[in-house]
Amino acid sequence: MTAQVKFYGTRGSIPVCGPGFLKFGGNTTCLQVTVPNTDRIIIIDAGTGIRELGKDLMSMDLSRKTIDIFFTHFHWDHIQGLPFFTPAYLAGQPINITVLGKGREISNLKDIFDTQMQQVYFPVPLDKMGARFGFQNYDEENKRLRNEKGVNIIVKAIRHHHPGGAYSYRFEVDGKSLVFSTDIEHVDGIDQNIVAFCDSADVLIHDAQYTDDELKDKQGWGHSSFSQAIQVARSAHIDRLVVTHHDPDHDDSFLSEMEGIWRKRFDGIVFAREGMVIDW
Repeated sequence: MTAQVKFYGTRGSIPVCGPGFLKFGGNTTCLQVTVPNTDRIIIIDAGTGIRELGKDLMSMDLSRKTIDIFFTHFHWDHIQGLPFFTPAYLAGQPINITVLGKGREISNLKDIFDTQMQQVYFPVPLDKMGARFGFQNYDEENKRLRNEKGVNIIVKAIRHHHPGGAYSYRFEVDGKSLVFSTDIEHVDGIDQNIVAFCDSADVLIHDAQYTDDELKDKQGWGHSSFSQAIQVARSAHIDRLVVTHHDPDHDDSFLSEMEGIWRKRFDGIVFAREGMVIDW
C-alpha cells in the first residue's frame, strides 16, 4: 500500500500571483495526505491552497468520508483559505478541525475561525457554512485515527520554535512515515528534538523560506534556510527532502536556481510545487 502527499499550497506568509510564480505556485500552505483504503481525508493546514483542494474533493463521493484538517499553527497564511473550502458548505459533512501536541496555549479552536469569519471580514459566519465541524484539541503527542476499513494511521506531533508556537507532524502508516515541519526556526543550532522526531522518516517536508544570507536578517521571524533543512535531513538519516513555505519574493527563476545549487549538495532534495504528488 502506497500513501501519497499532494501539495496544494507551497508559499509562505502571503499568496502571490503573476507570470513569475507559475512553476512553484503562489498559494499558501495546504497539503493532502492520502492513505488508501480509509474513510478519512487528511489535510494539513488551510492556506489559500485549500480552495483548489476543495474543488478536487467535490468531484468525488464524500458521503461516507470524514475530513480531518490538522493545523500546525494559526497564523493567517495557514487558515485564510478555510472560508473558501467548498466541502465546508455541504450540509452535515463531517470536518474535524484538529490540533495535536503537548504545551499548546490555545484552548478554544472554534473562536479562531469564528473570529476570521465575523461579518466585518466575511459574509458567511462559520455556523452557517453547513458542515458539521468538530473542534479537537488533543493534549497528546500521539493519536491513532480510527477508520472503518482497519488501516492504522498514527499521527504524532511535537512543538517547535516559532512566534506563538507551532507543531511538526509525523504520519505513520504500515511502517512508512512522512514528517511535515514548517514555520520552524532553529535557534542556537539545529533543534535536536526535531532531528529525533524526524529520525529515519521516508520523506521530510521542511520549511526553507530563506537563504543563509537572508536568514541573518530574519532572526526571530520563525523560519529556516535551505541549508538548515538539509542539516535536519542528514542528521535524521533521511534521503528524501522536500522544502516548502517559499518566500513570496522568491520567484520561479530564483527557486529554480536555488534548487539546482542545493541538489548538488543533497541529491534527495526537491522544491515543492503546487500539484506535486509524492509517494511515501
